[in-house]
Amino acid sequence: MLTAGQILQLIRDGSCRTRKALIDHTGLSRSTITDRVDRLIEAGYIHESGVESSGGGRPPSVLDIDATSRLVLVADLGAGHAHVALTDLAARPLVEERIEMRIERGPDAVLSWVREAFQRLLDRAGRPREHVCGIGIDLPGSVDHTAGKVVRSFLMPGWDDHPIGEALRADFDVPILVENDANAMALGEWWSSWRRTRALVLVKVSTGIGTGVILDGRIYRGAEEAAGNIGHVRLRMSDDRVCTCGSRGCVASLASGHALARDLGQQASSDVVRLVHAGDPTAIARTQEAGRTLGVLLATAVSLLNPGVLVLGGDMAETREHYLTGIRESVYSRSLPYTTRNLEIATSSLGRRAGIVGTAVIVMEHVLSPESVDAALAAGGLPRGRARTPAS
Repeated sequence: MLTAGQILQLIRDGSCRTRKALIDHTGLSRSTITDRVDRLIEAGYIHESGVESSGGGRPPSVLDIDATSRLVLVADLGAGHAHVALTDLAARPLVEERIEMRIERGPDAVLSWVREAFQRLLDRAGRPREHVCGIGIDLPGSVDHTAGKVVRSFLMPGWDDHPIGEALRADFDVPILVENDANAMALGEWWSSWRRTRALVLVKVSTGIGTGVILDGRIYRGAEEAAGNIGHVRLRMSDDRVCTCGSRGCVASLASGHALARDLGQQASSDVVRLVHAGDPTAIARTQEAGRTLGVLLATAVSLLNPGVLVLGGDMAETREHYLTGIRESVYSRSLPYTTRNLEIATSSLGRRAGIVGTAVIVMEHVLSPESVDAALAAGGLPRGRARTPAS
């Protein structure tokens, strides 16, 4: 006997779009399907979006997710930026706000801005807090996504073990999910452009270097939730450049946006992008060299995981083909031909929105999972925020 939450999954994945299709697919009685569907409609999970063509008689109503009934708030926090958005339940950004902000300012200052920005987004959209059904945050560090805490980050002093969810739950009594930024970006790219691909690897190159891996539509996190932390693999044991982790010769100290900026006498990776766009020959040559250096490591990842797509994201993706050219040179020259014959190596299709979309998908998948849906229906409907008076 399928639950209402499981019926919703059949509608979401396109297996069944009408009541008749649900009856035929599940073998459940008409009255049972009617009960399940009516509960989902009443709670705002689905709606009737039109009618299907019919050979005779009354055409059946098409069932679809009601993506605008509830909303998701997401924050994409990088080493030097904060990007927030209000999305619907199809991970589509409705309103956004982005500023330059150093995450090293600490969790109190950054999350205080996030709380205020969330309220500004709701005000701009003309929607109440009660319409928010979940919140997602991605950050540049290893994350215990179950506990909602940063486990370790070399770019975020003061964030380790900070109760991120509690800082926002004073205003929003909804699920609050925390994820690594590269994981979120990888999921966003897969969701938006590569859903037919069984394996996708995204490497984010900005201030640091991180990697997100998607296998069969799911984030691969590893045994200690540290999968993808390639920025601190040591490539040159004798190199004198010190990485943010304290070691020497890490790939991040050689090929990250921060490393390029240091070598070129600039402040940040965005300055490197500006020089490349201006046609500076030294910046272009150093950017391509960095791509080749990282590509040596990525060739191993390609041989190990055999992805269908390798995506470059982060600031260095904005150098257009220059960083990507270096990656391609190393990957194709160091990998067996049959592992790369169908491999696509591309820059991010979402750009700065990759983390926003991926984090929204994480929240969406959580609140629309069979377990969450059935629990919400048992409690009286779709989860919604209940505004609280902030703790004094």
